[in-house]
Amino acid sequence: MSVRTGRWIAGLLCCASASAAWAQQWACYGGSAQHRSIAPASAQPLNRVLWSTPVDLDPQYGPEGILYAHYGSPVITAKNTILVPVKKGAYDGFRIEARNGSTGALIYNIETDYSTVSASGWIASFGPALGKDGSIFVPGAGGTVFIKKDSDKAAGGPIRSVFYGGPKYTAAIPLYSANVKICTPLTVDGKNNAWFGFRTYGETPDESPVGVAGLVSGIARVDANGVGDWRSARSLTGDPEAMRVQFQCAPAISDDNSTVYFAVQVRNGGGYLVGVDTQTLKTKYRVRLIDPYSGADAIISNMSTSSPTIGLDGDVFFGILSNPQEAHNKRGYLLHFDKTLSTQKITGSFGWDSTASIFPTSTLKGYKGKSSYLLITKYNNYALFGDGINRVALLDPNETVQDAITDVGVMNDLVSIAGPTLDPRWAGPDYPDACYEWCVNAAAVDVAGHCALVNSEDGMLYRWDLLTNKLSEGVMLDGPRGQAYTPTIVGPTGVVYAINNARLFAVGK
Repeated sequence: MSVRTGRWIAGLLCCASASAAWAQQWACYGGSAQHRSIAPASAQPLNRVLWSTPVDLDPQYGPEGILYAHYGSPVITAKNTILVPVKKGAYDGFRIEARNGSTGALIYNIETDYSTVSASGWIASFGPALGKDGSIFVPGAGGTVFIKKDSDKAAGGPIRSVFYGGPKYTAAIPLYSANVKICTPLTVDGKNNAWFGFRTYGETPDESPVGVAGLVSGIARVDANGVGDWRSARSLTGDPEAMRVQFQCAPAISDDNSTVYFAVQVRNGGGYLVGVDTQTLKTKYRVRLIDPYSGADAIISNMSTSSPTIGLDGDVFFGILSNPQEAHNKRGYLLHFDKTLSTQKITGSFGWDSTASIFPTSTLKGYKGKSSYLLITKYNNYALFGDGINRVALLDPNETVQDAITDVGVMNDLVSIAGPTLDPRWAGPDYPDACYEWCVNAAAVDVAGHCALVNSEDGMLYRWDLLTNKLSEGVMLDGPRGQAYTPTIVGPTGVVYAINNARLFAVGK
């Protein structure tokens, strides 16, 4: 869609003071259990790279140097300890490195025996999470979770927590280690329960019960004492063709901690969005995910890192691939539901591999719409399928315009901005304005600074100023490279972190 600065943008003012402190830590993928990606502090100026460290000790590059790996989101404590997921081997082997968020100095390591799932040829993300008490939860082998009580200190090693019971795991460690794998990033709720999807393996994948626990691919909950529960994907959906929780789909928790939302895949490539009671693990809400243009089952892809975002009003947003993919330039859609998933609302015009971020409108004096918040999302329009002009966009979830590609009514993009660097791979008359993709699946939102922090495949980290609709700052992290989408995050001191070419970069003043 065209860039529209809109008459409302001229009067846009931010009421939040830069000195207003946010008490939250960056707890998981998307920052919080609702995945809103709102920064705990105003971002520092993007003057320079303060420090960097590898997140992959053996990166595997494909044709044209493309990096086929989804890297897990770091998490940051309120005391400014950043905990960095690191891949050690070519395709497997992980640890957590705890570092000083300001200097990058190593504090300690957490070694884990976790083994990842294969996400359609891409290395799937390894995602830890922080509890409200400052503990850290780390995926382990056999569907287990390592929990370290104080994530800021080296002392006190982690303990292993097992959702199906420690004695069962101990009695058959090789069996469970080989046949049960966590397949999503972890999310921790307000009661310090870790939530995650898991996959089981056997003669018939996702169907054969594993060992005496009888595990079948589904969703699990476990606390620091090893007390847990689980339900299979089939039982949650009532569909015998349901296979598993979508790989890399981080569960999202409602603000009142009563409901956990996640996506389930079925055998034909379609799936469901499910809301489950956090106490009983019974299904409260369920909806089949449908392409809003074709009416066919949406494609739920293991290559995607899209996860549910919960709006300030409890609405749920989730990205899907269109079916057929090419019908919408392989952009997919951002589906939008009320909290019960029974009412489908206005669709977003991009979503296949993006988790929407939230920008509260209470800070936007010039905004005249009816929404309490807006959405920030990637808005790529890939060459070969579209015009190659890749954007990020600020969307109003309650204002409809006609999609520029199909006749579907979609969320109004109040402002959007194209990548600033032309992509030489598409140089020529067919794609004269083709630019590098925005390399972000969940953009960090600086509410006080009325901006978003976005990473690009041109190797730069940018500050997108929503008042002026300009890229007001940028810093070079690495050279241009095709790579998997990664989140940007902000720590409690305002240092901004982004992953580029298998390294984590800390950027600030």
